[in-house]
Amino acid sequence: MYEIMKATKDHIDVIHHLAHKIWPTAYGDILSKTQLQYMLEKFYNYSSLQNQLETLKHSFILVKNENEFVAFASYSSQIKSKGVFRLNKLYVLPSEQGKHVGKQMLDHIIDEIKKEAATSIQLNVNRFNKAIHFYKKQGFEIVREENIDIGEGYLMNDWIMEKKIW
Repeated sequence: MYEIMKATKDHIDVIHHLAHKIWPTAYGDILSKTQLQYMLEKFYNYSSLQNQLETLKHSFILVKNENEFVAFASYSSQIKSKGVFRLNKLYVLPSEQGKHVGKQMLDHIIDEIKKEAATSIQLNVNRFNKAIHFYKKQGFEIVREENIDIGEGYLMNDWIMEKKIW
């Protein structure tokens, strides 16, 4: 039985650990090993995660299966666009993929942002990531592409996807 819970700064270690277990499988065929390590260090070091939680006000959720954390996600409101929210992260351990954990997290997030008058939710996804099919199945559409310079000569080549919230 999966349990979804709100993550706090006390869970930074859990999020850090999950990211390091999930990313090599999620991005191993897309990114070089050095870019993967660079991005993990940049986005999932303890101070970055603390900043995301406390300063940027990203809401994180964790999924627990019995005594083990198996997934995490984060979302936030878009300050510049009223009613538009952002799915910042959605990751599931490879052993739990295909068991509807991602859909449960996404449904939970949509229920939460509806309470805040959400009109849509957007996300970035690597243009070569197999997760695009998952997002399309959940009602997201590609609205544009974006290339983001993340330093050290690395680019994130993403699609921006959006789902309308009714």
